[in-house]
Amino acid sequence: MPGGRRHGIGPNREERAQVPREAIILTFTNTQAPGGLEDQTGGGAPDISDSPADEVTEEHLPPTFAELDVHPDIVKALNDGGIERTFAIQELTLPLAMRGEDLIGQARTGTGKTLGFGVPLLHRVGGAGDGTPQALIVVPTRELCLQVTRDLTDASNHLGVRTLAVYGGRPYEEQISALRNGVDVVIGTPGRLLDLAEQRHLVLGKVSTLVLDEADEMLDLGFLPDIERILRMVPEQRQTMLFSATMPGPILTLARTFMTRPTHIRAEQADEGAVHERTRQFIYRAHSMDKSELIAKALQAEDRGLAMVFSRTKRQAQKLADELTERGFAAGAVHGDLGQGAREKALRAFRSGKVDILVATDVAARGIDVAGVTHVINLQCPDDEKTYVHRIGRTGRAGREGVAITLVDWDDEPRWKMISDTLGLGKPEPVETYSTSAHLFTDLSIPTDVTGRLPLAKRTRAGLDAEPEGESGESGEAKRPRRNRRRTRGGKSEGGGEPTSGARQDSDAETRPTRRRNRRRTRSGDDVNAEVAAHQSEAPATAESGSADAGDRPRRRRRRRRGGEGSSESTDNA
Repeated sequence: MPGGRRHGIGPNREERAQVPREAIILTFTNTQAPGGLEDQTGGGAPDISDSPADEVTEEHLPPTFAELDVHPDIVKALNDGGIERTFAIQELTLPLAMRGEDLIGQARTGTGKTLGFGVPLLHRVGGAGDGTPQALIVVPTRELCLQVTRDLTDASNHLGVRTLAVYGGRPYEEQISALRNGVDVVIGTPGRLLDLAEQRHLVLGKVSTLVLDEADEMLDLGFLPDIERILRMVPEQRQTMLFSATMPGPILTLARTFMTRPTHIRAEQADEGAVHERTRQFIYRAHSMDKSELIAKALQAEDRGLAMVFSRTKRQAQKLADELTERGFAAGAVHGDLGQGAREKALRAFRSGKVDILVATDVAARGIDVAGVTHVINLQCPDDEKTYVHRIGRTGRAGREGVAITLVDWDDEPRWKMISDTLGLGKPEPVETYSTSAHLFTDLSIPTDVTGRLPLAKRTRAGLDAEPEGESGESGEAKRPRRNRRRTRGGKSEGGGEPTSGARQDSDAETRPTRRRNRRRTRSGDDVNAEVAAHQSEAPATAESGSADAGDRPRRRRRRRRGGEGSSESTDNA
């Protein structure tokens, strides 16, 4: 590692057993990049930094992945994607993680945490194995699972490592088939991972590297008991890495229980805020009946790229997406009421640019790493500061600039004040704003002549309907042949035509044998059809015998009795 930091970062695993402390906390000491590593725990432990903080140079050029001795095939794949130099969290974690040490990585969202654990994981796997999973990555949501899988697949293009995404909403059969064919790295959500492991389709006995990504979100979603069950299924001799933007107490307790003296790395200054400085934040107090009009105008700001709108409920997300579509915008929705195929379709359309507005609940607040997102809008005040940080973290990523707009209702002002005070934003009082307010147009660079509808000349996006439906491997819904059915009666079509003999006219009806249904009509256990046939056979004889005096006798009436005793005759004695 350049600057003398590759050696002297810390003792190896055997030597650390004699060090009387639980964790080493590494943080930045300057505003640009990690010029040195500082031990903040004290306690008579050996120094971790080779040079004091006051000797750190002001300008620091992050090292490349090749300079950190990453596998050449991984370096080549990253270069193909335009990634050459490391981010701060990657520079700090790679030397430790590639040696197999346990660590806790903490950095703001959008700073490259995925490659911070993905690159050393792939480096240690090295290539295709015997088909039994060697590494396991646990994530809280399906969208994040797809995102991590995509990043690791791109980074291992030339390495030959086989990756598999395992999450709910898709059939078990295709995931079981992939596991039987052999995989090296499994990325999944806790519920589906436990199901496959308990069914003995997923073998965890050879997992040497375990990663918990966005651990605080798994805690919020109630996955902590599932995580503990998974941790008991993997071997005790393993490398465990835990990554997240925030580290609440229960997560740190989990780390102390299941990790071997982890190194806690914070790729930020101690007094640095959780929100990117490049993200401009606007807090408006808006009326609920005016929010749609306000958002429609904000989405017509100059130099706006892709935009994400976050809603508190699933119904509000779908309603706003439909209303924006009616106003002429290309919008899609992602929320829990949609099937997995529909959610993935909306995300694919958003990434490909067919739609430029994605309305979502917090299910998409993590794991959606789409280049070009310039605006994030909160339809309501977020529930807490963590939700706010992760929502607006969808923009201003990787050093880019972004705009975050939060619309606060009157009754949510105390909640927003608490968020502002906790994060130190200095915006405790939202500015009362309507869709016609002059400062709205000035703040967001909105042309003064815009209305609440997108002009026809600017409706250039293809829209959500232009995105094709996913195949069975993506949406989890296999396409079935369409059946051409016709209603028949008595073996003949009701509308006329050829008889069908009761056979279904399916797409593969030509290969099926023709079947005739032999139905028998009964009444009180007796065959009604037999009675009718008997009466019909007696009718001609009766007609011949009675033809001579048919004109003298009155016509007889037949009456069928219930019970199948035959018919009785009644005559008129008049």
